Amino acid sequence: MVDCHKCYVSGRVQGVFFRASAREEAQRLGVSGYAKNLHDGRVEVLMCGEPDATAAFRAWLKNGPPQAVVTEVECEAVSDPGLSHFDIR
Repeated sequence: MVDCHKCYVSGRVQGVFFRASAREEAQRLGVSGYAKNLHDGRVEVLMCGEPDATAAFRAWLKNGPPQAVVTEVECEAVSDPGLSHFDIR
């Protein structure tokens, strides 16, 4: 079963290698999707994978890389877009 979520990460999450670190974590967990900066300063993350892997990735998003200061993570379940790897957009 594939579990997919779209999450919006707020705080100091741009300019701190958040997207690159998210890609590394996604690859480590075997999760596909993407991370992209939004104009309002948040990072949007789409993740799809095994439920345990996406749960671990959502937990990682609450802290992010060492330079980040995450203040909020909002996630919603979404349908699987069929991505095969994790991209930075």
